Amino acid sequence: MKLGFTALALLGTLSLTSVQAAPEGESMEKITAQEQMTTWDIGQANSAYAQYFIGNSYLNPYQASQVSIANVTFEPGCRNNWHVHHKAEQTLVVVSGLGIYQEWGKDPVLLKPGMVVAIPPEVKHYHGAIADRYMQHLSVTALGIEGASNEWLEPVDDEAYQQSLKQLGL
Repeated sequence: MKLGFTALALLGTLSLTSVQAAPEGESMEKITAQEQMTTWDIGQANSAYAQYFIGNSYLNPYQASQVSIANVTFEPGCRNNWHVHHKAEQTLVVVSGLGIYQEWGKDPVLLKPGMVVAIPPEVKHYHGAIADRYMQHLSVTALGIEGASNEWLEPVDDEAYQQSLKQLGL
């Protein structure tokens, strides 16, 4: 995907810091979402797309002239439905937490801070947080591509999600 100068300049200013570990003797459950995240504001409850997610997510959109950039925060266990981006690549930049990415028919990938995933058009996939951690990523998609759209498909049911976590050794 070719990003315009504005998008590259914006992405160049990102601070990709790691998720904070829980203080000794304290469980991750006692750490708030904001404490587990980077300095990026988690935004508002993702009510516009809630029907395409299992669990709670938050959305903080940014807009440049040539790309859409959205900070998406997933609560533990939250994941989106299988979906396809038609005619446009989606790029995920993981900024904090631990997550999962999986393409249809392929093994899952553990997402960690600093990872970049380029998802080609027409690839059925999902992404979200692992069961006991928050995950936050930037979603970057080019704007103005004729015929570009998202197609939301079936949910990633609990059985399939647990199997993917098991494959990752979690």
